[in-house]
Amino acid sequence: MNNTQYLTPEGKQKLEAELEELKTKGRNELAERLKHAVSMGDLSENADYHKAKEDQSFLEGRIQEIEAILYHSEVIETQENYHEVNIGASVTIQEGDFDPETYLLVGRQEANPREGKISHESPIGKALLGHKVGDKVTVNLPNGEITLEILSIE
Repeated sequence: MNNTQYLTPEGKQKLEAELEELKTKGRNELAERLKHAVSMGDLSENADYHKAKEDQSFLEGRIQEIEAILYHSEVIETQENYHEVNIGASVTIQEGDFDPETYLLVGRQEANPREGKISHESPIGKALLGHKVGDKVTVNLPNGEITLEILSIE
């Protein structure tokens, strides 16, 4: 199984900044919360202590997750001209008489359809990969099939 995580340069920078924030400020704040909770006495019935320990587990889990993503990441370098749909390409598609929509094809870590970013692993992303302007692509979705026409690739 391929563990490669595709990231845009901005996406990688964002993850690196989050990691730095968690390792410094996040850990320091939790250490202070734990120190304060311990000073309050009996830990068995100390809700602040248990919440801080729970938050610490979450924080450390997120740190490990980001480190794994970055370790397995490959930065998507954008090209001047795309001859076919690939990761990093901005693709304008149209379904029937609906308005055209433009999406940036990214790795799953950065996918956010509301921001116009779809994963290359999503049903639409998978279907578009390797196709050219003018191609009509059939996409199998959970609620049926749709046909998209590729209007432009940038």
